[in-house]
Amino acid sequence: MTTGYVHSIYTGGMVDGPGIRCVVFLAGCVLRCKYCHNPDTWDKKSGTPMTVDECVTEIMKYKSYYRFSGGGVTISGGEPLHQHEFLLELLQACRERGIHTTLDTTGYTNADIAEKILPNVDLLLLDIKSYNPETHKTLTGVPMDKPIAFLKTSQVLGVSTWIRYVFVPGLTDDMEDIRRLSTFLQRFDNIEKVHVLPFHKHGEHKWAEIDVPYELTDTPVPTQDQVDEAQNILDLEKTGEIK
Repeated sequence: MTTGYVHSIYTGGMVDGPGIRCVVFLAGCVLRCKYCHNPDTWDKKSGTPMTVDECVTEIMKYKSYYRFSGGGVTISGGEPLHQHEFLLELLQACRERGIHTTLDTTGYTNADIAEKILPNVDLLLLDIKSYNPETHKTLTGVPMDKPIAFLKTSQVLGVSTWIRYVFVPGLTDDMEDIRRLSTFLQRFDNIEKVHVLPFHKHGEHKWAEIDVPYELTDTPVPTQDQVDEAQNILDLEKTGEIK
């Protein structure tokens, strides 16, 4: 049985998919997002080795909560696709036991891996970092082609999807870029929701702990009006009220 590296397991999650959820954070990520609040998960070896069975045993302890709340398990990270073999077996094991599966990911992987993983996902939480190629590369250190391809595969396979977009003043706050993203997302009939999340610095102290400079110390938290404006653009575009 495949062994994976699990950074942590959080029970009682309420924001990472529907209902009450067990959130499994896998270690390892190749992206270096400037606003990352879990840089301690970047190194795969930062996690604790666990087999799929060991992980499922922890998840199954809370099955009654999933049942009455409509919840389940959310696999997050790090970037869970970084451990795609372990991820696949874990998703399959959960579904075999009737547990609703959610994947929280950047979608940064190859097409063949996406085609194996996504059929085992009940809900996809996909982070779109930016729809501007230059901004995406500056923000994450990687190009945006793989996440966009991942989204397209999710549509082909009919996977229910929620999009997450982090609003960072000075980085992802260009309203024209947001409008272009919104227009692009109209093509996808599998997208159920688009959430604009305000940038925060709750994980800044973790950067110091791993001795990596944090570049956004002087970046302000966005105002509620800024977040609302971005959310309204995405909502209106998605419903076709703005052309």
